[in-house]
Amino acid sequence: MTDWNDWNQAVIDEFRTNDGRVGGMFEGSPLLLLHHVGARTGLRRVAPLMYQDVPDGYAIFASKGGADTNPDWYHNLVANPETEAEVGSETVPVLARIANDEERTRIWTRQKSDYPQFADYESKTQRVIPVVVLERT
Repeated sequence: MTDWNDWNQAVIDEFRTNDGRVGGMFEGSPLLLLHHVGARTGLRRVAPLMYQDVPDGYAIFASKGGADTNPDWYHNLVANPETEAEVGSETVPVLARIANDEERTRIWTRQKSDYPQFADYESKTQRVIPVVVLERT
């Protein structure tokens, strides 16, 4: 297991132990656990992600810390949009979709305002960072 996988697993374990609350860099931030299925492998995975409440669901951000490529979970959701998210102590079924331009602008602008590190991520890359809406089903 890589250091990144170890770090993610520690966040996941803390999240599940504390009904969705974690410390460290995520303390006080809205965090969910995104379940996703590998587009090529079919393997089930879980990723801790910051989110923003939106009508009928949650918005998540394919920022990957400002990398020039989208995170694997993004490609997995495009291939397999029916999934689940753990929010607090609840696991909810969701359908993932890419936000349209108007939605993306509104949601992304708020995210950068509320959490300035997202503006930093945007400044590090030439790509448009996708906003994914997880609609509760």
